[in-house]
Amino acid sequence: MDNNDVFKKLRVALMLRDDEIVDILKLVDFNISKSELGAFFRKEDHPNYRECGDQVLRNFLNGLVIHLRGTKDNPKNPGEVLMKKPVKPLKQKRPDFKTQQQKRINKDITNVKYKNKKKS
Repeated sequence: MDNNDVFKKLRVALMLRDDEIVDILKLVDFNISKSELGAFFRKEDHPNYRECGDQVLRNFLNGLVIHLRGTKDNPKNPGEVLMKKPVKPLKQKRPDFKTQQQKRINKDITNVKYKNKKKS
């Protein structure tokens, strides 16, 4: 198991989004962009795949400790931090195509039958 696999498994287990991982890395003064981060989570045969180095994973783990436990001056309870994650509400069911089209119809326009012009 390489660093990319460890990083992916932590991301899934802790339900972290890319912007949250970037924020966690900023806690230890390690700046990385979302696109660089996305390269770590790609498949190995993808052209933009990038190996996750030891330094990136080490800084992420150190930032994760600060994120979950806090600092000595401002300690946190890891359980509370994990429970504060907002739960995404269930998506509302979209109306089907026919009902969407019915809503778009202008009711003020009357149906008019057009007659073909006679050829002269």
